[in-house]
Amino acid sequence: MRTFLHIGCGPKHKERTTRGFNTPDWRELRLDIDSAVKPDIIGTMTDISAVADGSVDAIFSSHNIEHLYPHEVPLALGEFMRVLKPDGFSVITCPDLQSVAALVAEDKLLDPAYTSPAGAIAPLDILYGHRASMAAGNTYMSHRCGFTQKVLIGTLKAAGFAAVASIRRLHPFYDLWALATVAVADEAHLRSLTAEHFPRY
Repeated sequence: MRTFLHIGCGPKHKERTTRGFNTPDWRELRLDIDSAVKPDIIGTMTDISAVADGSVDAIFSSHNIEHLYPHEVPLALGEFMRVLKPDGFSVITCPDLQSVAALVAEDKLLDPAYTSPAGAIAPLDILYGHRASMAAGNTYMSHRCGFTQKVLIGTLKAAGFAAVASIRRLHPFYDLWALATVAVADEAHLRSLTAEHFPRY
């Protein structure tokens, strides 16, 4: 059985990751900074020292990387590379600042961009973090950096990932998805992986 490290899992489990990971073939190892969500490992993206070098087959990180300061991003991605096996890969999602900035340019900073289970989400929430969660004391939700598709791909390649595939989802998602492999991967292999792990909409 292959193992994927679910970084910044929050209260989510395997069934709320990707179609590819949500199968009996994958074992989930949950890591989070917040002990209240009962992760398998308490840790941060920049220090995954509890996970051995080259010990996981994949990483799933959804809406975490934007919580880092810009100078911490290379440290986190270096940790991703360290714990992945030579044939491993990462699936990373984060807000798409390009599509959010288009709303801000239309003076819609506080207008609802979409509705989530937590309520209406405005561009301000996407840019800086969910205001209601932070007001309730969850300052882990604050955002300290951001990415466009071009910048995310460049950042992953600069961290040492050999191949990167990415998509942008516009309204009502305003997010980026990237799949990055440790080893060189041809287009057919990347297409196969993204078919398993990218959303279909």
